[in-house]
Amino acid sequence: MRYDSLENFLTDGKDALLKGPIAMVFAEDDVEIDTTIRHHQQSGFDQILVFMSPMFDLAPDVADRVQRIDYNTTQEYSVQKAVNKIIAAAPGIWMYYCYNAEYLFHPFCETRTIGEMLTFHTEERRDAMLTYVIDLYADDLGQFPNAVSLDHAYMDRSGYYALARHDEENHNHPKERQLDFFGGLRWRFEEHIPTKRRKIDRIAIFRAKPGLQLRRDHTFNDEEYNTYACPWHNNLTSAIVSFRTAKALKKNPGSTFDIESFTWHNSTPFEWHSRQLLDLGLMEPGQWF
Repeated sequence: MRYDSLENFLTDGKDALLKGPIAMVFAEDDVEIDTTIRHHQQSGFDQILVFMSPMFDLAPDVADRVQRIDYNTTQEYSVQKAVNKIIAAAPGIWMYYCYNAEYLFHPFCETRTIGEMLTFHTEERRDAMLTYVIDLYADDLGQFPNAVSLDHAYMDRSGYYALARHDEENHNHPKERQLDFFGGLRWRFEEHIPTKRRKIDRIAIFRAKPGLQLRRDHTFNDEEYNTYACPWHNNLTSAIVSFRTAKALKKNPGSTFDIESFTWHNSTPFEWHSRQLLDLGLMEPGQWF
């Protein structure tokens, strides 16, 4: 189905929000929209909402299986505004959000669905899941000037680290079970990345509830949602492999001419398999075996 506005969807398409998990894909440009949707369909999401410009096209096999919502994703904080409206409309439903050319991987995703993982996560009394956004980039920017190639995708195998997340009111007091994570292209090319956008952590998977709000920094107004684990043991985490930063660095006139290649001695081909991310410590299976 296609809706000409988010308001129209919330009026006429709200039945799509009755069952989860729901994926929300925000298309900032027309790069790899179809593959992003297909990947998340295969992950097992019950519904996929695609927020995109009316100028962009969808492949026929994709268009028939999603809820397409005409939406301006280029306005500042437009994603947070849309996510918060969907949260308010569907309390109790598990949700996920990402951008185009981003692909969710959870532990054992080749044989287990997103729904199976969230059933286990719910049993552990968790209402949100930390995801790490892992940068992907093409190996040859001469051949792939927008830095996007699924067949020639590379990632950093090292260079990831975490720092304590401090309370805004008391900078000497770190928040309990919360960390700021860094690495990838946002770390290697940090001179081109605003300080507030250098983190690679995102609470991308969560269960909606009344009053829940996604904040501008991709955290929530309920601090427990922002934790990486419960107090008694490690919990599941997932990873979103993403061409978004590479695309932006090559599109931005202030950085594109300074970057001839994203590859370095710690680059490795991405294998499109959860085992690689688990082996590199970029997601955590917790107690789920």
